[in-house]
Amino acid sequence: MTSTDSAPKAPAKDPWDLPDVSGYVVGVLGGTGPQGKGLAYRLARAGQKVIIGSRAAERAQAAAEQIGHGIEGADNAETARRSDIVIVAVPWEGHGPLLQSLREELAGKLVVDCVNPLGFDKKGAYALKPEEGSAAEQAAALLPESRVTAAFHHLSAVLLEDPEVDQIDTDVMVLGEERADVEIVQALAGRIPGMRGIFAGRLRGAHQVESLVANLISVNRRYKAHAGLRITDV
Repeated sequence: MTSTDSAPKAPAKDPWDLPDVSGYVVGVLGGTGPQGKGLAYRLARAGQKVIIGSRAAERAQAAAEQIGHGIEGADNAETARRSDIVIVAVPWEGHGPLLQSLREELAGKLVVDCVNPLGFDKKGAYALKPEEGSAAEQAAALLPESRVTAAFHHLSAVLLEDPEVDQIDTDVMVLGEERADVEIVQALAGRIPGMRGIFAGRLRGAHQVESLVANLISVNRRYKAHAGLRITDV
């Protein structure tokens, strides 16, 4: 028997042992829209350094001034360059073209895609199926030099933006290929009071997570609510 055979196994890593992400700069592409603005506000309110991006720097700067909490505004390219973690919160229609245009600026960055490909008709919201499988997989295909994860899909922009709401009681499903990247995003979600980041699989499972937003929209319309998700027994 070799020494390797007899060596004790390292204890399994505690899945809740997450890194300290307080020093990361977070950029939000689409930071002038309700979802992006709400995420930027919550993260900045929790003490994170946040930059919001828009096609026009002036628009981003005006939104940043409106939100406060030390948030800065810049155009999308500068936001991507200056950030360690970049959240993509743009409308689905502009998702592909924006990421393609920022491939160089996003190289080496941790990208968090929270875009939901949805269509709407008289029956309500329904999921779209991108050619790549999901918005997150499209991002990964367009950004081969970035570390792409998926998260923050099921959050109510109304609650995120409401300063009277102190806690957002919901879980955030996080998907990605590398455990270290997923744990950074989990920890980022956990910076917001009431939230937990939960590992939910690899990027190939992102379509189901993105599609579930259509169901939540139906729930919210019927019950006049701002529903989120809680994962039980975790």
